[in-house]
Amino acid sequence: MSEADFKSRRIAVKLNKAGQRSVKQGHPWIFQDAIVKASPEPVTGDLAVIYDNHTDKLIGLGYFDMESSIRIKLLHSGKGADIDQDFFKTRIAAAYGSRIPLLEQKTNGYRLIFGENDGLPGLIIDVYAGVAVIKLYSGIWLQHLKWLPEFLVELIGAEVVVLRLSRNMQRALKSFTDGELLHGALNNADVIFKEHGLNFYANVIKGHKTGYFLDHRHNRKQVGSLAGGKTVLDVFAYAGGFSVHALAGGAKEVTSVDLSAQALELAKANAAVNPHQGKHHCLAGDAFEILQALKEQYKQFDIVVIDPPAFAKKQEEISRAKKAYSRLVKLGADLVAPGGLLVMASCSSRISSQAFFDLVADTLAQKEVRYKLWKQTTHDLDHPIGFEQGAYLKCGYYKFK
Repeated sequence: MSEADFKSRRIAVKLNKAGQRSVKQGHPWIFQDAIVKASPEPVTGDLAVIYDNHTDKLIGLGYFDMESSIRIKLLHSGKGADIDQDFFKTRIAAAYGSRIPLLEQKTNGYRLIFGENDGLPGLIIDVYAGVAVIKLYSGIWLQHLKWLPEFLVELIGAEVVVLRLSRNMQRALKSFTDGELLHGALNNADVIFKEHGLNFYANVIKGHKTGYFLDHRHNRKQVGSLAGGKTVLDVFAYAGGFSVHALAGGAKEVTSVDLSAQALELAKANAAVNPHQGKHHCLAGDAFEILQALKEQYKQFDIVVIDPPAFAKKQEEISRAKKAYSRLVKLGADLVAPGGLLVMASCSSRISSQAFFDLVADTLAQKEVRYKLWKQTTHDLDHPIGFEQGAYLKCGYYKFK
C-alpha cells in the first residue's frame, strides 16, 4: 500500500458478465474474479474506469483496493462523472442533510457517513458533539485526508477531527496511527455527547469502533419509554446504552451484563451523568453463563434486552451463530416475567432479517411461549440501507402473555 500523496491514475477496466451486471445495478462491490482486464497495472487508490464489453461505453467508476478481495469499490454507476473533491463534498453534504431531522431530537452523536450506503465505500465518519471521527477501512481514502478534515470543520462545525484505522489498516500503515488527531486539540479522549437528551461518553481515541455504537439509538429510546417502574436486564450491555435509557425512563432496577469489566465501568459512568432514581447493578462475565445462573436463581425481569455482537462474520460461521442466537432466546425467555418483554437483536449481516426473526419465532414456539410480536426495527436514520449487504441490524420486541 502506497502512503505517498498521489493523484489517482485512470485504469481502463473490463469485467465479466456478472461484474458488468453488478455495476449496472449500482452494487458497490466488484470482486477480483470479476475483473477480466485492467490496464495499466493498478495500485490502491487508482480510479477504475469501467467499460461495457460490447459497446465500449462507460458504465462505472470506482477505486482500486489491491489489499481487498473487493478489488474495486464502486463510486459511480452510469455515464461519466468527475471524481474529484467536489464529487465527494457533494455526497458528504447530502448525507449530512439527511441527518438533520435526527439532530433536531436533542442528539449530537450520529453517523455522518455510513460507507457504501452513503456512496463512499470503506469510509465511516461518526460525530460526537464537536468531535468528528474518521474511520478508514480501505487505503483508497488516504489521498483524501488532506482536504477532508478541513471540510468537516466547514460543513458540520467540527472542532476536532480524529483518525481511526481498521486493524488491517493499522498493520499496513506507518505514517498514520490509530487515534491520530488530524485537526484541533483534545483535552480528554472521553467525549460527552447527547442521545435524545441523555449524556454518554465516547472514547474517540481508543474506544471500540469509533467510541460508541450509534445504530441502536432509537431502540434504546424505545426501551427507555417502556421502562417506568420496571426491572430491566441488559445483556451484552457494553457502555450501557439500553441500561441508561431504562434508568432515565424510570426503571426501578437495571442489571447490566457484559464480558468486559472495563465496558461496565463505562456503563456506570454513563449512568452517573444522567438523573435517575433506580438501582444499577453490573455483572461481568460470559453472558451465557450469567443468564444460566440467573435462571437457576429463578430471577425474572419485566424487560430483557439481548443485543449480542456479530456472531457470523463469515459464511462458515452462520450455522454456529444461529445456534448461539437460539440459545440466547431460550435463556432470555426464561428470565422474562409474566407479561414482560423480550427485546432480541442481531447485528450479523450474513443472517438476514427474515432468517433471524424466523429463528426467534421458532425458538419461542419450541418453548411454548405465548407472546405477541409488538415491533420489528432496523437501523436508525443515520444508518441508511443503500444495498442488500448494508442491512445488518434487526431487532424484535416480543410481548409475553
